[in-house]
Amino acid sequence: MSALLPPAPGGSGVPNYPDIKSLAPIWGHMRVWEGDGWQRESMSWKDGVYLAANLVGPIEYVISGAEAQDFLSRLSINDVWKWPIGRSKHLVMLDDQGLIASHALTVRDGEARFRMLAGPPWPLFQVKRLNLDVTIEVNEIFILQVAGPKSAEVLEKLFGGGIRDLAFLAAEPVTVPGVDGEAEIELSRISMSGNLGYEVRGPLAAGPAVYDAVYRAGLPLGIVRLGWRTYAVNHTEGGFPQSGVTWLASMLLDPAVQRSSVGALLAAEYTGSIDPADTRARTRTPHEVNWEWMGKSNHEFIGREAFDAESAAPRRKTVILRWNPDDVTDIFASYLRPGEPYKFIEFPVSPQQPAGGHADLVTHEGVAVGVSSAVVYSYYYRELISQATVGLEHSDIGAELVVHWGDHGGRIKQVRAVVGPFPYLDLPRNADSDVSAS
Repeated sequence: MSALLPPAPGGSGVPNYPDIKSLAPIWGHMRVWEGDGWQRESMSWKDGVYLAANLVGPIEYVISGAEAQDFLSRLSINDVWKWPIGRSKHLVMLDDQGLIASHALTVRDGEARFRMLAGPPWPLFQVKRLNLDVTIEVNEIFILQVAGPKSAEVLEKLFGGGIRDLAFLAAEPVTVPGVDGEAEIELSRISMSGNLGYEVRGPLAAGPAVYDAVYRAGLPLGIVRLGWRTYAVNHTEGGFPQSGVTWLASMLLDPAVQRSSVGALLAAEYTGSIDPADTRARTRTPHEVNWEWMGKSNHEFIGREAFDAESAAPRRKTVILRWNPDDVTDIFASYLRPGEPYKFIEFPVSPQQPAGGHADLVTHEGVAVGVSSAVVYSYYYRELISQATVGLEHSDIGAELVVHWGDHGGRIKQVRAVVGPFPYLDLPRNADSDVSAS
């Protein structure tokens, strides 16, 4: 590759490489669907490194003004007052019922300036209600994710060193060789893989050039281009419940949002064995996705009354379910027999993502105890696993449950499942990874 190829069609954020296997329209942009083959992609963050451009588009909300910090405090369950400049927080935002309306990584740039990344635009729908002195600017940016044990080595090669002292959740400006020096590019240590990883971010127009620079730097180290087909394996293996993947952001049930172009763009199909009319089965509270520790009741925030009530008497949490291989095999075998087959299981993610509206019933001895979603085939572990929100009394490792696989009104396969460790990926976490050695 002696010269940068033109961008792929539809704003995918990547150059138009002829060997990219496929693209797909997702949330208003063409994305890489399969880059280098789902099996290679599935292994990349365990034994090598991947490059992903799955988060591209109008997804940066710059919140500034005299009351910007007050605004975020009222908007999220987090304590935003002990927040160093240059660091990130995962902000969790609720509706009045205590359901997660949105959540997003947010970077503090200054005393009164914050950038919210890759989250639904819930702040835009709440700014009038909260009536504080803030301005919200929407920018089109790219976010490249570089993850796996070789990620630091790739980026060190690209930037010429100087990244190994970057702390977890920290962000700092960087210069990418060969990319317009006017483009403000930043590097942050954060990943969706669960283990070592980084994000490179900047203005959308610079995305393809930066992608190509990272890709070239990583080629000698075997870098793999990760697409949306395999992307959600990160979330299930790594222990990251995610709106749009694991559950439905409750803001999409808000009539004002539904009437907007955002509601139309992010609208989800309701699939799974649970009745599509049951929207509660497709939403979550912070306690139900193991995020209650982020909430601090030392300030007023939307949904606090419901949050505090659940804190006093929590009922459910998210676990990993390991699906019985014989029952899974029977699902595939149904396609070799006469009659109606069971719902097909796509590899490596089923249903294909985004699928935040998917919800399968989980039972114990015939009694409903939870909801399963984000089903993935882990090529690394050679298992079918899912994330499930279940009653606390059924959340211990080794607990035996049943997933009802299929669509409501269709043929249902009862799949035996066992609760496994959460997160399931047993590699060192990003925050614990020591990259100080040269």
